[in-house]
Amino acid sequence: MKTTDLNKKTQTDLLKLLHDKREALSSFRFGVAGSKVTNVKEGRNLRREIAQIATRLQEMGKSAKV
Repeated sequence: MKTTDLNKKTQTDLLKLLHDKREALSSFRFGVAGSKVTNVKEGRNLRREIAQIATRLQEMGKSAKV
């Protein structure tokens, strides 16, 4: 996701997106443990997107638990 897309979203949209990305990362980690994941770069991309969303929320003044 590009940062320009993040800048257009509202705080509620960003919080929902953050929650979804964290769930996706959790399921990714379970998939890695069970050897069901073939795309290992997905974890890095999810962590990066979570950090970008949390940073944008921080800039907006809404504290996000990371």
